[in-house]
Amino acid sequence: MNFSIPPALQQYLADLDAFIEAKIVPLQKKDDNDRFFDHRREHARTDWDNGGLPRPEWEALLGQCRRLADEAGFYRLSLPKQYGGRSAEDGRGSNLWMAVIREHLAAKGLGLFNDLQNEHSVVGNFPDVVMVMNYGNAQQREELIGGRLKGKVRITFGLTEPGHGSDATHMETRGRPEKRNGVDGWVLDGRKKWQTGMHAATHCFIFARTQGENGQAKGISCFVVPRETPGLEVESYEWTLNMPTDHATVSIKNVWVPSTAVLGPIHNGLGVAQAFVHENRIRQAASSLGAAIYCVQESVSYANARAPFGTPLSHNQAIQFPLVELATQCEMLRQLIRKTAVEMDSMPHVEVEKRIGDKVSMCNYWANRLCCEAADRAIQVHGGNGYSRHWPFEHIWRHHRRYRITEGSEEIQMRKVAAYLFGFGGRKSLVDATAKEAKL
Repeated sequence: MNFSIPPALQQYLADLDAFIEAKIVPLQKKDDNDRFFDHRREHARTDWDNGGLPRPEWEALLGQCRRLADEAGFYRLSLPKQYGGRSAEDGRGSNLWMAVIREHLAAKGLGLFNDLQNEHSVVGNFPDVVMVMNYGNAQQREELIGGRLKGKVRITFGLTEPGHGSDATHMETRGRPEKRNGVDGWVLDGRKKWQTGMHAATHCFIFARTQGENGQAKGISCFVVPRETPGLEVESYEWTLNMPTDHATVSIKNVWVPSTAVLGPIHNGLGVAQAFVHENRIRQAASSLGAAIYCVQESVSYANARAPFGTPLSHNQAIQFPLVELATQCEMLRQLIRKTAVEMDSMPHVEVEKRIGDKVSMCNYWANRLCCEAADRAIQVHGGNGYSRHWPFEHIWRHHRRYRITEGSEEIQMRKVAAYLFGFGGRKSLVDATAKEAKL
C-alpha cells in the first residue's frame, strides 16, 4: 500500500498555504479582526443582547473570506465542474483530498481560514448542495444550488425535534395532502429543534411523516419550505456551550407547501437525509484529527520551553506519557481515516453504507473523542495558561465536544459498528465474514 500523499495534493496544500498567507492572514489582521480569534473571541462573535446570535460583523467577515477563497478557486473544490468545482480532476475534491485538506487546515490552529464553529473554511463543505444535486429536480437545483453559490440562499436542516433526535423515525411532525386554490400540496404541523442557521435562512428542509407508523424508515418526506412561509416561526434560540448560537427551535403550524416542494421521492426522505452523511462524517473526523494534532504539537513545544524549578516540563514522564499516547492515537487514526476515504472513493455513493459504514463511524466517533482528550490534556500541560482564553484549547474543547453528539452521537455510531461486528439488523457478522474469507 502507498501511504504517501499524491504530488498534486501536496502542491495543492502548498498553494493553499500561500493563499492563506497572502490574502486571509492580512484580512484577519485588518481592523482588529483578531478580536474574533484571540481571548475576546466569544464576546466579539456573540450579540448577547440579541438572543446570543452571531454579530453581523462577524458573519460579514466570514463572507468576505469565502469570497476571496472563491475568487482564488479554492472554495468550491469538492463540487462538480458545472458548479465551479474541480472534483473530477485528478482526484481533486475526492474524499481522500478533502480528508487530507481538512486535517491540514485544522492542524494550523484557530484562524479566519478555517473556523469550524460556523462550518466555515476556505475549502468549502456543501452538504445541502449534495442533497439537492442528488435528489432535487431541475428547478430546485437551479434555485437552491445556484442561489447558494451566489450567497443568496441559505438552507437549514429540520430533522431533529424537541422530543426526538437519533430516533428520527419516531418524529412527531406530520404532513398531510391538501389542495389549495386548485394546487396539490401538503400541510405540515410539528416542531423542530437545533435548526442551525435559522436566523439567516431563506429555506428550510423540513422532514415530516407522510405515511406509515412510528419506527418505520419509510414514510418520511423532505419538504423545501421558504423561510417566510406563514406558520413557520422561531420559538427560541438555544444557548450552547460554545457561543454564539444559531440553533433554533421552530414551530410548524398549518404550513402549506405545493407538491413541487418535495425534495426527492415522496415517503423516502430519510434517504435524502443520508445523502451526505458519510462524506460529512469522514471530513469532520479529519478536522477533529487535525485539531488534536495541533493540541499535541503545541503541548510538546510548551513542555520543552517551560522550565519550572530549572528543568523543562518535557523531562517529566507525567508530561511525556499522556502526550505519547495521544500522538500514537493520532498516527493510527490518520491511517484509518485515509484508508476509509480511499475506499469510499472506490465505490458508488450508495454502496458506502452497505460496505464500510462501520469504518466511517469508527473514524468519526473516535476522532471527536480524541480531539476532546487532546484539548483537555493541552489545558493541563499549559496549566493556568491553558485554562485562560489567551490560549485556544478551551475553545477547541468546547467546539469539538459538540461533535460527540451532533454528527450522530458516538453511542449511535458505536451501535452501528456493533451491527457490523455482531451481525445485528440483518448484517453478516464481521467475524463470520472473516472466517469465510480465510477458508477461501
